[in-house]
Amino acid sequence: MHEIMQESSTSEFLIEENEEPPSSEEPEEPPSRGALHLQQPSIPPFVITPAHSFPIAPFVQLRRSARTTPRTRAFRRRFYPQATDSQWNDWHWQIANRIRTLGQAEMMLHLSPPERDALVHLGTSLPFGVTPYYMSLLSIDNPLDPLRRCVIPTVHEQMTFPGEADDPLGEDAQSPVPGLVHRYPDRVLFLLSDFCSTYCRYCTRSRMVGHGSLTPQRDRLEAAMAYIRGTPRVRDVLLSGGDPLTMGEEKLEWILKGLRSIPHVEIVRIGTKVPAVLPQRITPALVRMLRKYHPLWISVHFTHPDECTPESAKACAMLADAGIPLGSQTVLLKGINDRVETMTELVHHLLKMRVRPYYLYQCDPISGSAHFRTPVEKGLEIIRGLRGFTSGYAVPTYVIDAPGGGGKVPLMPDYVAGRQGDALLLRNYEEKFFSYPDVADVSCPQGLYQ
Repeated sequence: MHEIMQESSTSEFLIEENEEPPSSEEPEEPPSRGALHLQQPSIPPFVITPAHSFPIAPFVQLRRSARTTPRTRAFRRRFYPQATDSQWNDWHWQIANRIRTLGQAEMMLHLSPPERDALVHLGTSLPFGVTPYYMSLLSIDNPLDPLRRCVIPTVHEQMTFPGEADDPLGEDAQSPVPGLVHRYPDRVLFLLSDFCSTYCRYCTRSRMVGHGSLTPQRDRLEAAMAYIRGTPRVRDVLLSGGDPLTMGEEKLEWILKGLRSIPHVEIVRIGTKVPAVLPQRITPALVRMLRKYHPLWISVHFTHPDECTPESAKACAMLADAGIPLGSQTVLLKGINDRVETMTELVHHLLKMRVRPYYLYQCDPISGSAHFRTPVEKGLEIIRGLRGFTSGYAVPTYVIDAPGGGGKVPLMPDYVAGRQGDALLLRNYEEKFFSYPDVADVSCPQGLYQ
């Protein structure tokens, strides 16, 4: 792992500049070389160590020089004792050693029957894959653990309910060339690949990710850039997938350089969950490359306060120190982050990590997502619980991505209570009422400003 600088540094999580960065030459999904066989537990598999024996603490409660949590250290000692610090903190190693099978999962977790059945009958649906780092954050014996529910499949995702669809946002119908979605007039979504280091079970693109159907082949990428070049109204390009930051620096830079050569492309954005599930990917080499292509923005995806670890904070600090604005897009998920207290803790952690809470998404009605979706009123309740009770910067915009390709529709609690004559009656966060003068047209006396 990159060494943390002394406390006199201007940032808690800066890295030493003289450390050797990982090589940028790698295929899009690193090969299995370097993959380690899991260490068999020293206790019988049916004896489950209680989750509370692996304490986890938010990064802000740890020493300034802390580089990981007690839970992650305990997980490494138990399951990867042969892995060196250099290996564990190498993003290639993390991807090559992802947990992908029932056997690996049940070695590390006390699987519930719905989890076990789902892994047995996974079939051709959204693949299962979790980095060792992210697996270290999960509870061993609690299937209702928030992070565990996000990445461990259950049989519930195999049940489709009315209103659900594989492509609820109509992206395929708004794709002029493969891997590019043009929904809004001045911006496009550019899908670079279908690979993620960790697969979220509520993924909007679960119909396509992880199946190898969308690879970063040069001819496809060039066709997408040719469309952007030939469409002058496109001023904003969002790179997504899959996860763009699982690509190597050389190919990612080729894409960024190509986009920057198009005169009407003003800003480029990257959507990624890497800082939460694979923070080892944020290396000095990557950051040095990215900062050459400003104005560049990154939308990160944090779901729960337990993702805000020292590793994630360090990754975000490196990106922020490179002048890259960070915004978080959080999906509202039943039983995971649908409490005001949980969301307040998350947005507070994000601000301390220099990440602006940007969107709170109502969970898209993808096939098999009913067990994740909350009523819309729950999202409005959370916004009411944030607005006025915490910093304005901490309050995200609550949106529904309208099914069928309608785009994001913002939702707000009803703070306008009505009118009283020429005044607007407003309701504040304390449920108190205030009157604001709102005359349709006020004419100043003639000659007042002469």
